[in-house]
Amino acid sequence: MTITAVKGFNDILPGESQVWRLIEETAWRVFSSYGYAEIRLPIVEKTELFLRSIGETTDIVEKEMYSFADRHGDGLTLRPEGTASAVRAYIEHKLYARPVTRLFYRGPMFRYERPQKGRYRQFYQIGAEALGEAHPRMDAEAIEMLMRFFGELGLPGAVLNVNSLGCPECRPVYKERLIKFLDGVKDRLCENCRRRLGTNPLRALDCKGHGCIEATGAAPPITDALCAGCKDHFDRVRSALHERGTEAAVNHRMVRGLDYYTKTTFEITSTGLGAQNAVAAGGRYDGLVADLGGPATPCFGFAVGMERLALLLNEAGIKGEAPPMSAFIALGGEAAKTGVGLVRRWREAGVPVVEVLGDGGLKSGMKKADRLGAAYAIILGEDELKAGVVTVKDMKTAEQRQVKWDEAAGHIK
Repeated sequence: MTITAVKGFNDILPGESQVWRLIEETAWRVFSSYGYAEIRLPIVEKTELFLRSIGETTDIVEKEMYSFADRHGDGLTLRPEGTASAVRAYIEHKLYARPVTRLFYRGPMFRYERPQKGRYRQFYQIGAEALGEAHPRMDAEAIEMLMRFFGELGLPGAVLNVNSLGCPECRPVYKERLIKFLDGVKDRLCENCRRRLGTNPLRALDCKGHGCIEATGAAPPITDALCAGCKDHFDRVRSALHERGTEAAVNHRMVRGLDYYTKTTFEITSTGLGAQNAVAAGGRYDGLVADLGGPATPCFGFAVGMERLALLLNEAGIKGEAPPMSAFIALGGEAAKTGVGLVRRWREAGVPVVEVLGDGGLKSGMKKADRLGAAYAIILGEDELKAGVVTVKDMKTAEQRQVKWDEAAGHIK
């Protein structure tokens, strides 16, 4: 019986991993240029962290978390998202001693949900969090940074949508209006949305069910219920985005699936992913640090879905680049001994080299080099040993020339 991967857990194979490396290196370069520093977060956290941060009536907590008890009976969870972990680290290590802390992270997250195109039960995210800054220009700068990241990758068709979810002062007013509206159309809502009508009615606006989309088409927009402070913040965010050349459409239906969001929320979509077309999303969460036991701290952050982004880049023909690999073929014992030092020097010079092992001769060595997918064959035989050269053969064009040992790395590069 052949053992296969667990359903919803995906291998990232050689070749595919090149575009992943491109994504990660571009994120590191772009985010660092805005003053964000990388943090490495644990995969496992206390279950309580996500119950308190994400919200007990969310789909993630109700149905999707991988939670278990360890040998001491403590409740642990494989992290379903990164923001709560970043905030926990921010509080635990007293990073709030700085006026503003800018962090970014990457790694696997886990949610038990139906696998679909670009979505798995183990999925990877790149996230960024700015903690300690309440100014609307912070929101705009973080979104601009993300759009620049997508631009440098060459992601086609990226569309930015923004909305405001208000604050603890004005959101309850809107929830009452929305519940009253939804009561009138609840027979057309899906079972999940009807169940959450009294606890999390905003999720009905984000439901992808066709009946819910139609039923909520005339729902009152949340922006009509914003208090003066939230309205001013949202207007200034949009103005700051415009100043930066980043245009955004207001999407009144866009809400977040996590309870901690306040004020600005946004989503970046791209074609080619079907109904679930978001490739990045985030927003402001000014109350989360205090909710988890830290000082009152305004925050803004986002997460990028790496599987979806890699899929879109591959479809656009953006694969990432790997340096060409060479195969070293030594003909005879003396050539093999000399080759040990040569190969080491070439590798140190940045040329990937694989030694073709065995005593099958040149023909056999060339076949192995071809099967390995080598771009070049580097051949060292008796004649080359005497002359202090190697023969470098281009495996695609079959062109070859003899090059001095110290010049081989430069020639291949």
